[in-house]
Amino acid sequence: MPFARTCSVAVTGVEGVVVEVQADLEPGVAAFTLVGLVDKSLSESRDRVRSAVINSGVPWPQKKLTVALSPASLPKAGSGFDLAVACATLAAAEQVEPSAVADLVMIGELGLDGRIRPVRGVLPAVLAAAEAGYRQVVVAESTAAEAALVPGVAVLGVRSLRQLVAVLNGTPVPDEPPPEGPDLSGVLPPGAAAGLCDGVTGGDHTPDLAEVAGQRSARRALEVSAAGRHHLFLKGTPGAGKTMLAERLPGLLPPLTRQEALEATAVHSVSGTLPAGRPLVERPPYCAPHHSASMAALVGGGTGTPRPGAVSLAHHGVLFIDEAAEMSSRALDALRQPLESGQVVIARSAGVMRLPARLLLVLAANPCPCGRHGAPGGGCECPPSAVRRYRARLSGPLLDRVDLRVPVEPVSRAELLAAGESESTATVAGRVAAARERAAARYEGFPWRVNSAVPGHELRGRWAPAPGALVRAERDMDRGLLTARGLDRVLRVAWTVADLAGHDRPTAADVDAALALRTGVARGAGLVGSLP
Repeated sequence: MPFARTCSVAVTGVEGVVVEVQADLEPGVAAFTLVGLVDKSLSESRDRVRSAVINSGVPWPQKKLTVALSPASLPKAGSGFDLAVACATLAAAEQVEPSAVADLVMIGELGLDGRIRPVRGVLPAVLAAAEAGYRQVVVAESTAAEAALVPGVAVLGVRSLRQLVAVLNGTPVPDEPPPEGPDLSGVLPPGAAAGLCDGVTGGDHTPDLAEVAGQRSARRALEVSAAGRHHLFLKGTPGAGKTMLAERLPGLLPPLTRQEALEATAVHSVSGTLPAGRPLVERPPYCAPHHSASMAALVGGGTGTPRPGAVSLAHHGVLFIDEAAEMSSRALDALRQPLESGQVVIARSAGVMRLPARLLLVLAANPCPCGRHGAPGGGCECPPSAVRRYRARLSGPLLDRVDLRVPVEPVSRAELLAAGESESTATVAGRVAAARERAAARYEGFPWRVNSAVPGHELRGRWAPAPGALVRAERDMDRGLLTARGLDRVLRVAWTVADLAGHDRPTAADVDAALALRTGVARGAGLVGSLP
């Protein structure tokens, strides 16, 4: 039979579409034509596939070969179609049984010697295949564990085309040595998000909050941020501990649920940042891009096929931007959409790509260019105009989306030398988990799990605070100190403070604490009186 078909998957962003790979052999001058809106890397598949088949000891058909990737209107890129193209060709040439490959989904790149190399995006590709009803996939052996994360799908991991042909024909499978040299499948092109997320799976060592000396108000703000997933802005002089606090925030967050872990893993799989031997991201990722990062590296995009940026790599985790005032204002303002919607929409001429970006943002900045403005002992020589320009780099619309704005004061000598007085990460994480459980129980039957996700009208109506609790907040709104969005965010933070304190609903002290966290100015009992 001169015709055969099999399947592969085209991945765009973190979404996949099953592609039917059809091969047709006709009498005529030997030629190899690949059609179906393919890019340059995929058009080069013809040379890779032909060499891989010949070097695997299988004769190459000396006929006119046409391989079509359907749907033809869908752009296709990358080398992950190599394996499907080779098997469809061999089935059309009757080197393997066509019925044996018809219901298989194949994802892998072929080396010239017939080795099957891993590609990025295996998890979202297998998820798409499972949703389309396919139950058998073939991948490179090194990505079999990642593909096996999808339930209900049988995964075959192979090292070479020679092994796969033997499996399909039911003959003894030859032994192949393991791949030699480094695995370069995860290397990203210049300008992409490589290196932005260190320790995406949490690592074996998590920085402990007990290592932070002093900073009582900042530590409490960190706890509130973790309990309600509220964005945080830390402002203080250099060396006060802003980076130390941010690095310890992921340890306060609960472990990812199964669905959250799969979503985060899909993003890192597409980016090629999954650590070897750890196919599943089980802990909230922590991403800390340099302040010189471009907008494409921060929110995604780039030339050619768009890639996930830091906001997507931090999905269900923490995105920390140190020296935020030094970052491009254009790049920072690009964060406004993902902070509101939880996703990034990248529009290109070829179509629109959506990437998940439900993250916890932490900004850190100095008070002025030299960092000494307002510090004990003074020393700042920045003119007032320079201080204003420096602070204006963080736009009002961006800061309006940040719930907590906390000054980080320099640590005193007594606090620095005091040992064993700070709470550990485990202790604070226990309170955070209890507060999350209270919120989850309250929102049972609703599509929200944390306070920061609840719409403002629901907090003003269905879950209103105690009578008279909003007096100070309403006064600030009348004075123009709070926007309508700001009032909703104060209500969300007040609910988180109430959950941490074990209150049934926010009291006036809880709302005052929320106002203090948003403005950095103590109100009434303030934060100290409202948290345990």
